[in-house]
Amino acid sequence: MVKGAFLLLSLAWFIGGAALAADDPMVGKWKLNPQKSKLTDEMKVTNLGANKYLFDFGGGSPETIVVDGTDQPANFGTTFAVTEVGPDEWTGMRKKDGRIQIKGIWKLSKDGKRLHDDFTFFADNGKTTHLVYVYERRGTGSGFSGDWVSTSEQVDTVYVMEVRAFQGDGLSFITAGEGAKSVKFDGQDYSNVSSGIETVSSAQRVNERTIKLNDKIAGKLVDEQEVRVSEDRKTLTMTIRVPGRDEPNVLVFDRE
Repeated sequence: MVKGAFLLLSLAWFIGGAALAADDPMVGKWKLNPQKSKLTDEMKVTNLGANKYLFDFGGGSPETIVVDGTDQPANFGTTFAVTEVGPDEWTGMRKKDGRIQIKGIWKLSKDGKRLHDDFTFFADNGKTTHLVYVYERRGTGSGFSGDWVSTSEQVDTVYVMEVRAFQGDGLSFITAGEGAKSVKFDGQDYSNVSSGIETVSSAQRVNERTIKLNDKIAGKLVDEQEVRVSEDRKTLTMTIRVPGRDEPNVLVFDRE
């Protein structure tokens, strides 16, 4: 499932540049601080009848899937399969070129008001990122159908990012298992590939410690980000806004 802050991280790292990139306050190693971060996620599931559902994980690209356990064509050249394990449990599996990228286990509470999601992302090198979400139903709906908004998250994976100078006036952002993403601060689009998915990004500098950027896939905006380094250069905060969602994700990193 294309969802959540961590998937956006895997698709659209943190981009920037500077006239003197080696002295840029963003250069260095950064480790995610889950206690200070706010990972708000939203997904919408609509029952279309005949065991067919519309899945909207944000980004403006809903997917129509028959819940029968088969791999079906989905966004960004992937396949998506949803299996009904029982009346209160589904599993979802997204693949790229036959390789599992994401697996989710969804379980409904007995009163149908909460949804538990055991979510795992598999990087190309086999490293996994594991999160546990708890969603609450917003508005009406029954079963898995409804507008679900996360109320708590448990991060079970250490997430580290390294930022390096790139060609004098740019920056490279590197994450384990995901490779490097490099751009310059000229407002131009730069293409990169992560987990087999091509992204196009552009960035501008607001001031020495703040940048703003947009990320697109297949010409469609998937997120808008603001990245800010604290005055003492010890903390990096990213605010991620996804089209169709009211609440942003706020990721806080500590300098290693």
